[in-house]
Amino acid sequence: MSASQELEEEDRSAHIAVVGLACRLPGAANAEEFWANLAGGVESITFFGPDGRPCQQPAGESASGQEVPAFGMVADADMFDAAAFSCSPLEALMLDPQHRVFLECAREALEDAGYDPARYRGAIGVYAGGSETSYLSALRARRDLLAGASDWQLRLATGVDFLTSRVAYKLGLRGPAVTVQTACSTSLVAIHVAAQALLAGDCDIALAGGASMHVPPRFGHYSEGGPLSPDGRCRAFDSRAQGTVGSNGAALVVLKRLSDALEDGDTIRAVLRGSAINNDAAGKIGFTAPSVEGQAHVIETAQRAAGVEPEGITYIEAHGTGTRLGDPIELAALTKAFGTSQRHFCWIGSVKTNIGHTDAAAGVAGFIKTVLALEHRKLPPSLNFEKPNPEIDFEHSPFRVNTELRDWDTGGLQRRAGVSSLGIGGTNAHAVLEEAPEPPAPERSSTPQLLVLSAHGPAALARAVDRLGGHLRKHPEVPLGDVAWTLQVGRSAHAHRWFAVGRDTSEVLRALAEQEASPGGARLEPGERPVVFMFSGHGGQHVGMGRELYATQPAFREAVDECRAHLTPLVGFDLRTVLHPEPSDADALEQASARMGELVIGQLSVFVIEYAVARLWKRWGVKPAAVVGHSLGAYAAATVAGVFSLPDALRLVLERARIIASLPEGAMLAVPLPEAELAPLLQAGISLAAVNGPAQCTLAGTVADIEAFQARLTARGVESRILRIPRAGHSHLVEPVLAAFTACVQRVERRPPQLPWISDLTGAAVSAEQAVDPAYWVAHLRHTVRFGDALSTLLAGPASIFLEVGPGRTLATLARQHPAAGTHLSVATLPHPADNTSDLVSALTAAGRLWSVGVPLSWQGLHAGARRRRVPLPTYPFERQRYLVEAPDMPAPVSAQAGEGTLLGVPRNEPAFVAPAAEQELPGSEDLMVRRIATAFAEVLGLPRVGLHDNFFELGGDSLMASQLIARLRPHLSAPLRVKNIFRAPTVARLARFIEEASAGASPPSGPDEPASPPVRPSTS
Repeated sequence: MSASQELEEEDRSAHIAVVGLACRLPGAANAEEFWANLAGGVESITFFGPDGRPCQQPAGESASGQEVPAFGMVADADMFDAAAFSCSPLEALMLDPQHRVFLECAREALEDAGYDPARYRGAIGVYAGGSETSYLSALRARRDLLAGASDWQLRLATGVDFLTSRVAYKLGLRGPAVTVQTACSTSLVAIHVAAQALLAGDCDIALAGGASMHVPPRFGHYSEGGPLSPDGRCRAFDSRAQGTVGSNGAALVVLKRLSDALEDGDTIRAVLRGSAINNDAAGKIGFTAPSVEGQAHVIETAQRAAGVEPEGITYIEAHGTGTRLGDPIELAALTKAFGTSQRHFCWIGSVKTNIGHTDAAAGVAGFIKTVLALEHRKLPPSLNFEKPNPEIDFEHSPFRVNTELRDWDTGGLQRRAGVSSLGIGGTNAHAVLEEAPEPPAPERSSTPQLLVLSAHGPAALARAVDRLGGHLRKHPEVPLGDVAWTLQVGRSAHAHRWFAVGRDTSEVLRALAEQEASPGGARLEPGERPVVFMFSGHGGQHVGMGRELYATQPAFREAVDECRAHLTPLVGFDLRTVLHPEPSDADALEQASARMGELVIGQLSVFVIEYAVARLWKRWGVKPAAVVGHSLGAYAAATVAGVFSLPDALRLVLERARIIASLPEGAMLAVPLPEAELAPLLQAGISLAAVNGPAQCTLAGTVADIEAFQARLTARGVESRILRIPRAGHSHLVEPVLAAFTACVQRVERRPPQLPWISDLTGAAVSAEQAVDPAYWVAHLRHTVRFGDALSTLLAGPASIFLEVGPGRTLATLARQHPAAGTHLSVATLPHPADNTSDLVSALTAAGRLWSVGVPLSWQGLHAGARRRRVPLPTYPFERQRYLVEAPDMPAPVSAQAGEGTLLGVPRNEPAFVAPAAEQELPGSEDLMVRRIATAFAEVLGLPRVGLHDNFFELGGDSLMASQLIARLRPHLSAPLRVKNIFRAPTVARLARFIEEASAGASPPSGPDEPASPPVRPSTS
């Protein structure tokens, strides 16, 4: 029976899925590097020479009482990306490196699982613990570097009690934040507690793990019978075992109820079937001594909770510290707990032989090692084992030490493993893991996908693009739809953004290569950008428009089908035979082309496609702040604005088109001249049909008059173009049908617009009275289209996105060419008829452009109901700088460095205040106070300088820092200043004005009540 079949017969809600993980361990910056080291049998211990520097050869054995010159080092443990967590430099400097590394790992673990806390609706909890470090002592000894930080602030920045709550605060986790402390077993106990919390419903996702980070490394001393090996090598289960070696490390796993993980399409790395914790109590020879009975009991309890027989477990990741006392007791307990006469069916190993003892992170390190072994179906070697410890009875036990990388062959049985972690003081933990059920077969398709990436700065964005490209090249088997989905819903969106659209990995890689050659991406500006829907008129219609959208996007298809259902009895055939005939049927294509050339069917087709594209954008999460149409497009705009119901709009467009088609043949001419220059040239029989911009006009008249006028223009050196429209709309030629059209309008219900609709007749917003007045619509048919005026009205507003929702890109081009275009963005949804780009690629590219400037999208809508899975992808590329305060007796008393050694803090020889040139200077009377405030800002936040309008809280300040700010300013104030005043006046300029007004007895500036907590600092570069 397969793993998935067996799980089908069990209660999935009783098991826990491991859906993500992250680690920073000796020799490994991530889980991929960790597995490579494990599989390669790498011993990631750094040895040090007499001068304290790393050396190639390990030192000899230490005598009793001497320092052991070996340690498991974590690279860049003193480095941190403060901006990624909205930390000021001073806050980053005060934060214990253990907190900082753990915080980065927590974010990486959630990203590995494919979850963005801001989007996830459930509760995410965090359960973990850390080690006691000496960083608080270093901070207290160098308080002069910390801008007068209080002891309470230092304790908040270093206390292990705040390890999990800081993660919850910085990442926005609403579930329980529980610190667990049980010495060496801390992190496996945290995993057990997290699993129980999931089963109890306390949270829906749980982060669990631990950290032990001593920066600089803290060497231990060897003592006879003590826990540390004199030569810095851990020889678990070996006859030469004398102890373990100290190490840094941090690691977390992301847990979820198995039933939820299966339903949500998570990548399940392994299944936690059951776990248990207990304590040895008094049944042992001393407080620090282990107990066979206690350990055996916790293993038996975990196996019962998992519902497995010992014979079904084929690997044990032991606590395995390599101590003379601990290893024999642990093996005796395991043998007792298994209670079987079968021999040597279960391999055993210890990750401490690879990376040393990571203290509070030891349990989760062994847990992750076992998860990775289950994933790869291989057992990595346990190192430094040559001859069994004579105190261990391997001969009569189920166990044998695995000393080489081997396939995890179970003869067809499910792969299952146990993980033990034993804490000094007797708190024991054991977990039973099982390989993940087989994932469903991936959905393979050539449907284009939108991939999005973002970062706090351009350099990080370029690295993210590079890392994604490397991952896709290495894992081409991962479905592109799953990659797109994970990036869309499983990553936070930051200021610097990039996107790519592709049908397959090779297309995306080409886009990635272009990005690598020209790094950058869009920079998101503050504030929301409203979206204006623009609906074009007759002229862009063509057979096949929207075909791929109809095939792949339910919202578009539903809208087209709804229009078809209303139109078929009115026109006598199915409009889809014109829109989307079978491409391989030459006769059908020819007939469709002929009908599309008819004015009535062409105009109906344009309206249907525009209405369907508007519905598609709404399904994709984009709602218009305003609408505008050009001629025929005004009917689509009015329908989206709620003026017409869809059946009435279709009937009106049809009757309007039939009335226009009844007119004598006419022509329309596009002329690139301003209205003022063109008007004197007009002659009888020529009407100004449209003014689309300052130098974009359209004329209408009979064919003969238009051709003659075109010849006159050509003689003057003016190029013009006859449009693909067989009638002369918006001209004197329509006057004979105005009465008939008035009757048509009167027959349909008209309602006031429900959102701003800018008229292409007047250039202003259409009023409720105009929208329901038939006279407006008659004037709209007869008189000049003034789309340029409509654009001028819209472009005079805030920076917006002008989104053309119909076929082609005529209106987007007009908006882009308008003199007032400025920072407004113009985007077309569908390609030009001559462009061979697919409809869906064009639409997704438009969606990517909107997202890149901050328009939120409905990712579920984009995937149109397709089932997607969250898959592991590269996590955020942190841009780390060095932040470290070292104790005074260290060679370099301050190591808070960035880049080439710049001190992070306020240089005493530089001014703290720099006002950008574009900023208006304050009155002279405030200048001294401005500089005092700016200096105080900089000193409290640990910044070299601040600007006039920099926000204290956006720079990383909080209420405690605000109190420090007030203390620094108090000697210069004549009126009291309170923390709530800083919240209401958080910039240098505003605070200076507040202080001056308060000193003069004026009422303070109005503002909201003091918030419960400082605002979250937005993403900045």
